[in-house]
Amino acid sequence: MSRRGPLRAFLIDDEPLALKRLARMLDATGRVEVVGRATNPVDGLAEVAAQPVDVLFLDIHMPGLSGFQVVERVPPGPMVVFTTAHDEHAVQAFEVNAVDYLLKPIERKRLDNALDRVAARLAAPGGDDVREALGRLAQHLRVAPFLEHLASRTRDRVQLIPVAEVTHVLAKDRATYAVTVSTQHMLDTTLAELERRLDPAQFLRINRGILVNVAWVGELQVDPDGHLVVRLKDGPRSELAVSRDRVRALKERLGLA
Repeated sequence: MSRRGPLRAFLIDDEPLALKRLARMLDATGRVEVVGRATNPVDGLAEVAAQPVDVLFLDIHMPGLSGFQVVERVPPGPMVVFTTAHDEHAVQAFEVNAVDYLLKPIERKRLDNALDRVAARLAAPGGDDVREALGRLAQHLRVAPFLEHLASRTRDRVQLIPVAEVTHVLAKDRATYAVTVSTQHMLDTTLAELERRLDPAQFLRINRGILVNVAWVGELQVDPDGHLVVRLKDGPRSELAVSRDRVRALKERLGLA
């Protein structure tokens, strides 16, 4: 039996700007009624339980309860679409388990595809099977702890650098470096691997070769050519270029969009 009327959606994300942007995108599709949103997952669960909801858009990395813990507690009924900044392992698991996800920053075409999948699931029988699949997914996708140190190997010595001291991670000359206030440490890993293993709430890719620790961002400025530049709070006030396709993500992370 086909379902009539717009999909009733509830949104949970601890970043208010991300919530606002997703709600705006959903409204623009003309296919969805956003019946509520919450930045606190506990409050969100209570609101979802109190009203009919077809689909829950759920962030993964949140304080208090992770998205996976929310899945275990969500009342029967809504489908779940996860959102994630960048976690390739989770993305692969979502694909295998046929439970959808949206990779931030969310693209309109990808959002439409997710809504198609949700509508198809809601129109098909077997809701209990969906619930079981979500439970298995939650168990499978227990996110491994993010790195707290980066390892720099020099001959027979390994130096551990706390990630809080790393202002940015730099890829250059076919090597990867963790940059601190005092020096650069060569790492035995790739930038892509570090992007997966560092906390996305702390480290953000701002161009093809740099992950910046947002805690070290002091100010933004526009250079004479009109490009955005990040100025760090380190001693030399290092300046890092932001690629045009990453400007929106950086501004949203800093609460400027």
